Amino acid sequence: MSVIASTTRLNSNLRHDYSDQAGRYDQTRGASPSLVKPLLEHLAAAPGRTLWDVGGGTGNYAEAMKAAGWSATVVDVSPDMRSQAAAKGLDVLAGDACALPGADDSVDAVMMVSMLHQVEDWRQALREAARVLRPGGVLAVVGLTAEHLTDVTWAFDLFPSMRDFAASRRPSAEDLMSVLPGCEIHPLWFHDLSDASIAALCAVPESMLDERLRRQTSFFERMERDNPAELAAGLGRLRALLDQGRSPLDDRRTARERWGDVSLLTWRATAGALA
Repeated sequence: MSVIASTTRLNSNLRHDYSDQAGRYDQTRGASPSLVKPLLEHLAAAPGRTLWDVGGGTGNYAEAMKAAGWSATVVDVSPDMRSQAAAKGLDVLAGDACALPGADDSVDAVMMVSMLHQVEDWRQALREAARVLRPGGVLAVVGLTAEHLTDVTWAFDLFPSMRDFAASRRPSAEDLMSVLPGCEIHPLWFHDLSDASIAALCAVPESMLDERLRRQTSFFERMERDNPAELAAGLGRLRALLDQGRSPLDDRRTARERWGDVSLLTWRATAGALA
């Protein structure tokens, strides 16, 4: 009942409802080798092989980790997403990222891939992930930071309403370090479109003109719903820029080298670390 109550609470406040996307999500949102490889490298230090993929959706990343030898469980608030993950033979749990359905010190590793911006309280979600990790356990979080919004992710220039919308849910590197002392933040770059997230689309600007690719992101689904005129204008500006032989990445090279297309935060649990 506590899980049901927390799920209901989060559902009422979710920034994006994935029930409509669940059945078609995997058409463009697979597990990117650009993320899987560093995730495997950094999670290898965990004391065992039990892994929770919190906010894991349809289980694409959990499936990749399972293939690499992990005992992976998808923890997600969306029953539609969990259904898709279960159909792949993955273990699933109904769970609120801000109130995980697990005991203290019970999991070897936790990963959160491109989902932290969807929760109501990202600080609490990180604390919950830390709580369920046993000493020596590893947390890996992939996502955009505030620095990406201002310096790297050029889509927010073309679609400015989304920057204001996203700003409160994209912590800075300093914010993340304040919640998880001793964490490390690594820049990652996309070399494929297996997972056509907004960060991956920005790495290949012409891909954003492909409706099939962009429609599976919460970014563009929200744009289509709330700001269709701004969406059309922004895509027009992008098309014109590319037709001129220019790229939105041209002015972002230095920042992109520093921050990557996305960040990977890693943190190692120790007894009483966040007490």
